[in-house]
Amino acid sequence: MISSRAKLDFQYNGTSATGSILELFVPEIVLHVMSYLDYKSLCRLSMTNSVMRCAANDDHPWRDLYHKDFTTEQTEISPSNGWKAYYAATKAVMDVNEEWYRVFKAKSMRGMSRLWLKADYVKCVHPGGAVYTGYHNVLQSWEIPFDWDQQFNVHAHDVRVRVLGNMAWVTLKEFFKAVAEPLLTTNVYELHNGQWFMVHHHSSPIVDMGITEPMLFL
Repeated sequence: MISSRAKLDFQYNGTSATGSILELFVPEIVLHVMSYLDYKSLCRLSMTNSVMRCAANDDHPWRDLYHKDFTTEQTEISPSNGWKAYYAATKAVMDVNEEWYRVFKAKSMRGMSRLWLKADYVKCVHPGGAVYTGYHNVLQSWEIPFDWDQQFNVHAHDVRVRVLGNMAWVTLKEFFKAVAEPLLTTNVYELHNGQWFMVHHHSSPIVDMGITEPMLFL
């Protein structure tokens, strides 16, 4: 199979590169220029003509964009379906994770019921340590805090997403307006019929490492 980079070289050396200023540059310069584009601009560029589609689908700009938009970690991975597909999957998980926190702040049981997977193995671990298993038990665990008068002014920081096949996990820090220290949180999602659903939520306070009580770690 010919790589997109090889195809791009061929088209630039042939006669098909016409109609765009970008097409007058050598492939290395085109790829460098594309490193400054956001994902919407890259997608629009890919629809202009066959040469730009080849360039915009190259792994290099999507890998750079992934590290710019999400994380500089994961430099060693080689996505099986290419960086463009990996970027799209990561963004989809990021979007549903942001939607989950919008539902959380809105205290919407309807939203919670829509975002959790209807399965008996889903789990939720609240900051107090209570563990709930199963779709209905997990939803019921949110009814009590949602009935409180307190508003959940929560903000997610240091969000990191990792996608592996049909599974994805998100690590982050939850900051609440009334609490000085953040909660350390892990959210796990599964892909079903093209949609990501939460299957695990675990939120815990930061442990003071000066505490020597052994039962705290059991």
